[in-house]
Amino acid sequence: MSSELSSNPINGMIGGLRIGLLGGSFNPAHEGHRHISLVALRRLQLHQVWWLVSPQNPLKPEKGMAPFAQRMESAHAMADHPAIRVTDIETQMGTRYTADTIRQLTDRAPGTNFVWLMGADNLLSFPKWHQWTSIMERVPVAVIARPGYSLKARLSHAANRYAHRQFPVEHASRLANEEAPAWVFIEDQPTPLSSTQIRRQIGSDWVAD
Repeated sequence: MSSELSSNPINGMIGGLRIGLLGGSFNPAHEGHRHISLVALRRLQLHQVWWLVSPQNPLKPEKGMAPFAQRMESAHAMADHPAIRVTDIETQMGTRYTADTIRQLTDRAPGTNFVWLMGADNLLSFPKWHQWTSIMERVPVAVIARPGYSLKARLSHAANRYAHRQFPVEHASRLANEEAPAWVFIEDQPTPLSSTQIRRQIGSDWVAD
């Protein structure tokens, strides 16, 4: 099925596809990741969403990080949708930062309309990301609401800097075809779960010794 790992998801792609990119540690994958993906598929009218399981998020400590294979397995189990593809593409390309990953993807698949997806909580920390403005300038961005973060995200530095390029939510289905920078904020019954909360519920069994 399409949520299985592809040796290279770019191979065989046809032009004009609208692809959402959701990056993260997936430590572990949870319903929040799936919620963002399903909202994006529907509201942005995407053909697929790719989960980019990071070898190691530069902004997160290695301590408490489950092995990569375990996180991939978690993502496969949670995806469970024909339009969600779990990939190790960052490992394949040797990229560590999102900006570099997006640069390579857009260079290798110039006929594809990529959209970067993130939860509202990530919009707050976005300016801490390596070359974050280059991400905004290279692909459209869709921010999906999360409980307790909507107001803070709307007032964040990133939102203010690109306020003039915020796309009307009622036209979100056209975002993937817009020239960057362009971004949209979508409120859509978000789930409150996070990877941190789930790890606390699972306990020490999650991270292999």
